[in-house]
Amino acid sequence: MIESASKYLSLVALLVGLALVWLRPGQEDLLKVDTVISSLLNYEAKYVEENQPRIAVGYGACKDLFVTGSHMLANVSFPANPDNFMGVGDEDQLVRMYGFFFKAGAAAERFVHGQELWKELLETGLKDTEHRWGLGGNAPVMAARFAREGAKVLLGAKLSPGLAEWLPEGVEVAGGDIESDDVHLIMEYKRNEEWDGVVSPRANRFIIHHDLNNPMVSSLEQFRQALPLFNPQLLVVGGLQMMDNFPFREGERLERILLIRDQMVAMDQDTRVHFEMASFVDESLLSELTEHIIPQADSLGMNEQELPNLHSLLTKGEVTTMADSNPRIAEVLDQMREVYSILSVAKGTNRPVTRIHLHTLAYQAILTAKGSPWKNTGAAAVKSSLTAHRHVCADKEVKPEKSFLIMDDSFSTSKEGGRRVPFINTRPLTCWEEEDLGVHICIAPVLVCAQAVQTAGGGDNISAAGLVVQI
Repeated sequence: MIESASKYLSLVALLVGLALVWLRPGQEDLLKVDTVISSLLNYEAKYVEENQPRIAVGYGACKDLFVTGSHMLANVSFPANPDNFMGVGDEDQLVRMYGFFFKAGAAAERFVHGQELWKELLETGLKDTEHRWGLGGNAPVMAARFAREGAKVLLGAKLSPGLAEWLPEGVEVAGGDIESDDVHLIMEYKRNEEWDGVVSPRANRFIIHHDLNNPMVSSLEQFRQALPLFNPQLLVVGGLQMMDNFPFREGERLERILLIRDQMVAMDQDTRVHFEMASFVDESLLSELTEHIIPQADSLGMNEQELPNLHSLLTKGEVTTMADSNPRIAEVLDQMREVYSILSVAKGTNRPVTRIHLHTLAYQAILTAKGSPWKNTGAAAVKSSLTAHRHVCADKEVKPEKSFLIMDDSFSTSKEGGRRVPFINTRPLTCWEEEDLGVHICIAPVLVCAQAVQTAGGGDNISAAGLVVQI
């Protein structure tokens, strides 16, 4: 009798449980997310980097002041004519440009021309009760991530003694000291944040600065002297968007770019070189980088705005103003293939590209050349995906209740003649080879953080996490 009652109660509990799962709104999505998280974490655990790769990262550093965009533009209406500008010349341009990128949910970075305007903006930011400080600059953020993942790191940057203390153990600095650090103002907004009826489609940021040090890549010479003794396995070049729209003397910018190129050329062929793209609006700068810097890189890292920009410059000779903040997989894969086809051809003393990493809000896509020294492409895509969530949520633990997926239930590998690939919760990582192009491609979904704490530095953390398991 007791046994029968026990079985009856168990059956009732099972039916109640199934009913709850069936009836509770969103429960099915939560179970899907939980399965994807478990699958990605299990895959990540299989590829723990036990060696200590030696990675050199340049250039520059700053202090990031994080503020809410709504505080910076309090009592300001959404602009009637939002637009994009090369830099910030006055408050009207700031409002119109912030509105332009806010509406699209896209990240951007611009130089503030006037020193008085910059001082006023900085003072306004410091009055934000939610403001916070953080380590800034592409190179220091990537260096910190490399160090946390177990690498030995050489950072090329000028830092104040106080800012240097923010770096984790394992980071050696070459570049010299400065008395005070440049400040970058990070104007953040949340997903579904509303501004006069205009809703942001995703969490993101608009970065402004009046940085007079980093555009000159002032740490270059000391960094170059330290490289031979450090003997890196990987050289990472980033932070060059600081040159965008900066008032250089005639010929001065190209002179610095050529010195960076020479540094890349001087690397032993066994040392791989990665170039991290960024928000470029000056077509002449991106053209110079495409001519002199990109041809010396084995690997490229970029987001969903930067890939179309590079693709457009390589195929049409022009930069794009704005791209889709959540592009279809088939579209970006076609762009990645075209970029790879152009940049993987050996010409003179260049390094043919053998790796492209695209990081988007919805997924990570990594393309590597078959037979190249880049290993663990799948593990890199998974690591990047989990790092994206951990960074934006500011939480090492990946929790289902703080996560959601926006990657489609299936995707096509190409806009024309591609095969349809279903999304499988228990096997969310998808990899395949393409014989005609000689490449290996892996795609992993991103567990989008539902409670974004920080978006700035996301790309740098993601890219670094993917690189460290592939060296």
